[in-house]
Amino acid sequence: MKLNSTVALTLVLLVSMVVAGLVSASWGSSLGREALKGITQPDTRPANNKASTQAGSARREELAVLPESDIITNVKVRMNGGIAKDVKASPAPIAKVSTTTDSAKNQLPMTTTSQDVVLEVKSVRQQGETLVLAVSLRNNSKQPIRFVYDALTVTDEQGRTLKANTEGLPVELPASSSTFPGTVSIPASLLDGVQNVSLSLTDYPNKRLQLQLSNIPLIR
Repeated sequence: MKLNSTVALTLVLLVSMVVAGLVSASWGSSLGREALKGITQPDTRPANNKASTQAGSARREELAVLPESDIITNVKVRMNGGIAKDVKASPAPIAKVSTTTDSAKNQLPMTTTSQDVVLEVKSVRQQGETLVLAVSLRNNSKQPIRFVYDALTVTDEQGRTLKANTEGLPVELPASSSTFPGTVSIPASLLDGVQNVSLSLTDYPNKRLQLQLSNIPLIR
């Protein structure tokens, strides 16, 4: 019985494909074994993992902030062909907490004296849209003193005159008087960026007194 030529050709092709597949698989397996030579499975034992963790922790503990001056010195030495010196790590500086408000409070009260008349600023406080200075006047002299508080001058650190309103202080201080309290109010809108103010007051009409207080800290 004769085989059909088409069937014979098909069988030849199938056999050729099987042989080629076997040869390719063998060749690929050989290349894979060669490539994996010398590669071993990682050691996952708990003891080794613990040792690795301790080593990592030790490396992290060794990290520290070096002073900028020492780093610059080492860079200059290396640029000049020298050997940088071994620098010991120093802890990073701790930022200081600002205590501006506390410092300002410690400056008060502030007092000035002229011709036995005492002007004192006791405190500064924000009250709504107004900054209020609690002040007082005392006359230790044997002469009564008159004031016109429209002549009270308030200036900021740039020398600019600020509008102020005075309340509670008497027009005339009796001789050897006790302390008279009052307030000096300044609109907060005029104090944007202002850190301190100065007060100046003189008597009326003689203008013999020069009561001046400078750099009064503003506490908001």
